[in-house]
Parts: sequence; C-alpha cells; structure tokens
Amino acid sequence: MDRRDAVKSVAFLLGGALSATTIGVFLEGCHSSGTKNSANLFSAEQEKLITEIADIIIPTTSTPGAKAAGVGPFISMMLKDCYPEEAQKAFVKGLEDVEARSKKEFNKSFLDIDAKERSKILGVIRDETVAAQKAESDKTEAERKAKENTISKKSEKEEAGKPMAAKERGKKPAYFFAIARDLTLLGYFTSEIGATQAYAYLDIPGRYDGCVDLKPGQKVWAT
Repeated sequence: MDRRDAVKSVAFLLGGALSATTIGVFLEGCHSSGTKNSANLFSAEQEKLITEIADIIIPTTSTPGAKAAGVGPFISMMLKDCYPEEAQKAFVKGLEDVEARSKKEFNKSFLDIDAKERSKILGVIRDETVAAQKAESDKTEAERKAKENTISKKSEKEEAGKPMAAKERGKKPAYFFAIARDLTLLGYFTSEIGATQAYAYLDIPGRYDGCVDLKPGQKVWAT
C-alpha cells in the first residue's frame, strides 16, 4: 500500500468528521499528480501560516493543540502529495487571502496578531465558506429538480452515454477553509497526541464492547 492508498483509507475512517466537499476533492487527488512543482507549493512564511491556522482550529486546552501534534507539516504534505492542482491553487489563494485580510484589518501579518484577532479573521472566512457551500448545494438541488421535471427518456439515455458529463456534475469546488479544517481534524486525531490525549486511550485494551454509553464529559475512546 503506498502513501495515497494509506491516507485514502484513513480519510474513510474519519469520514464522519470530513465534509463531503473535502472528501470529494481528496479522492480526486488520489488520481492526480497535483502540480509539477508541488515541492515548492508553499513559501516558508505560508508553511508557518498553515501551522498557526491549524492551531487556531484546535488550540491547546486541557490537551495539546494542533501545533504540538505537528498538524501544520501534515497539512502541507497532504496538499502537496494528495490533492489535485485545482485544490492546491485554491488553498494557496486562501492563504494569501488570510494574509491580506489581516493586513487590512489589523495592519499586521497574520503571524504577528494575537489569537483573538486570528480567530476573528478565520471566523469570518468560516462563515463565508458555510454560506458558499449552502448556496452551491441549493443550486445543485434546484438544477436536479428542474432536470427531473424536463428531461426526456431520450436525453437520459444520451447522458448515460457521456461518462465525463456525469463526472463534471459530481465535481465540487474546493474551499480553503473546508480543506484547512478537515485536514486539521484528520491530522490531529490520527497523531499520537490526538489519539492518546484527546481521546481516551488504552494501549492494551481488555474485552471488546461494541456499544458503550459515555458518561457526561467522558472522552471518546481511541480506535
């Protein structure tokens, strides 16, 4: 099993935590080589920016945050090795947008503002992403219903003979924040810190119970 097959399997294990858009983009990347210069996809400053963004999404609380778990380099590696060129470009553009917003709002680089200010910027981007995803979903659903009301049996057969058309219909746009959030979750909860400290962990478990009620405030068991 190569690296892409391995991370693809892990993505399915955490499927409930990943958005449909990110899973679609991720799996498309499993059949893509990305950009020719993926090794140089991010500048040194952008690599630092990725780490800080991940640490805002999962900060240090009673357990270490994303930075301590090494999530930043994980996100960078995943985007370089496993994501298609379109998603890579969208992510780079998103990083540039984060930096531009920080300089406009606080007259400083994102790396120089405090956690509260960083959270404010990412909160706005998150809300914009949710709104854009909902609009895209509503548009797709409206188009589907309209097509159901007008399409003929003949055109259905014609469409069935056009596999590329079906592929394009199922293609989802890549959203910077959705990818950053989902890869942060994936990287953190598959890290040693995430699996052993954020989750309840037994390195030598006893008998297996398929369904166990959690007590209020109890951590989810690591798998």
